[in-house]
Amino acid sequence: MADTADATPFVVFDRVQKSYDGETLVVKDLNLAIGKGEFLTMLGPSGSGKTTCLMMLAGFETATHGDIRLAGRPINQVPPHKRGIGMVFQNYALFPHMTVNENLAFPLQVRRMSRAETEAKVARALDMVQMRDFGGRRPAQLSGGQQQRIALARALVFEPDLVLMDEPLGALDKQLREHMQYEIKHIHQSLGVTVVYVTHDQSEALTMSDRIAVFNEGVIQQLAAPATLYEKPENSFVAQFIGENNKLHGIVRAAENGAVRVEIDGGGEGLALPVKASRPGERTMLSIRPERVTVGEGGLTGKVLELIYHGDHIRCRMNVLGHEDFIVKVPNTPAHAQLRVGEATAIGWRVEDCRALDPI
Repeated sequence: MADTADATPFVVFDRVQKSYDGETLVVKDLNLAIGKGEFLTMLGPSGSGKTTCLMMLAGFETATHGDIRLAGRPINQVPPHKRGIGMVFQNYALFPHMTVNENLAFPLQVRRMSRAETEAKVARALDMVQMRDFGGRRPAQLSGGQQQRIALARALVFEPDLVLMDEPLGALDKQLREHMQYEIKHIHQSLGVTVVYVTHDQSEALTMSDRIAVFNEGVIQQLAAPATLYEKPENSFVAQFIGENNKLHGIVRAAENGAVRVEIDGGGEGLALPVKASRPGERTMLSIRPERVTVGEGGLTGKVLELIYHGDHIRCRMNVLGHEDFIVKVPNTPAHAQLRVGEATAIGWRVEDCRALDPI
């Protein structure tokens, strides 16, 4: 995808709020700009406001306050069927009494396309999801994965500029879900269509997205590319929600050379980059990814509690300063074969791999 930073936004949420009862805001003062051709994922736990945002964009919910714009025009008062948006749901929402061909033809017939054009577009959409031979079947004759492919084809058949997907892979088994992630990403890249995708699955979001908006309690906690979210979380919620993360609480004792020295609860010290804590005396939570912890050197000691073989790496659970869920991912090499359950070893990390965040 081309860089959208300087492009005119295609989708804009401008100070959008949503309340169902007139008191509690499920979406709070949302400002979000999505570039044309971008794959943006709204990620967050249940009740975080992500699906509500998608439904407001689709037109199935109305914003309590603020404006939503599509291609520069306000759409708050535009009914869903006139927004020209493709939708893919978790439950597929296919018409059970229609064949696959009839399901795909329906949105084209609503738009009064000719029969010849309809047949051509249906065939092309089925080719796109590798389902050309299934046009005569009904949904009940298809597997879950096949139904999801048809639902995707139906959302794309009328060539919308924007496609919204609400947990579309949630009902599929792990292997098929991972396969469909790549399928959807490849289709997005080949068509250049703008996709807004909702999920609570952080690995799915990391795999598919150009950018991810991490929601919690109706507020975007961080909006960034997948690698930035993982490597540089801006607060403790994002660090805990995106990927696996070790946390050690403590107090900032000094700031030196662009880092902070933290006295960790239970004894010991660690250096980290100051993100949400930088002044001496401040409470903080150190955030360090399991694969960034070094074994055999460093200023802390970890007692090995459990070793789990994962093929390319060993997952080592340690007791570090009383924390019994400190995880280290050790590459599966002969150099690390000396780890033994019950034994202690030195551990540490590079300053740039540890972040001093807000204490939660």
